[in-house]
Amino acid sequence: GEKVEEAMRTTLAVGADRAVVLKDPAFAQADPLTVSAALAALVKKEEPDIVLCGKQAVDDDQMAVPAMLAERLGFPQVTVVVDLEFSEDGASGKALREIEGGQEEVEFSLPVVLAAQKGLNEPRYASLKGIMAAKRKPIEAVSAADLGLETPAARVEVLEVTQPSQERKNRMIEGDVGEQVAELVRVLHEEEKAL
Repeated sequence: GEKVEEAMRTTLAVGADRAVVLKDPAFAQADPLTVSAALAALVKKEEPDIVLCGKQAVDDDQMAVPAMLAERLGFPQVTVVVDLEFSEDGASGKALREIEGGQEEVEFSLPVVLAAQKGLNEPRYASLKGIMAAKRKPIEAVSAADLGLETPAARVEVLEVTQPSQERKNRMIEGDVGEQVAELVRVLHEEEKAL
């Protein structure tokens, strides 16, 4: 749709050489397995050294596509990457990745699939020259047939998406600190069944 083209134009305006969009009704409600199959077919065709992905999807909050893509391609993968550096010969690199409670430095060989964490880069702003040039650059649309893919049946189906309850139970507990603590413990234990 229009949002995809707008995003591609922005990407071209800040320096991308080309834009390719996977455009096919088969991809419209694709699950991560289908997305990884389509991306793997495109990556095999393009033969890049580095495949950059976001850490996770913002719609369903899954973190599945980068791992599935790396597996399909036989590439190493590094997730939640916050810093990168590459060797002089361009055959390997080091990534700093966030882990629970700290950071981890890992080495990898190319080609590689990297899943970027917020903070990996500082986005640049598009210049007027870049914006004007981006308007003239073509955006290539690739279908499932172009990639030699059959229309796969989704293996994951979203049955329902609901908004969490916004009901809040605010209650002020009167008394001195000792009385407040005693009442809070009683409420959590007897009423909320949290203790």
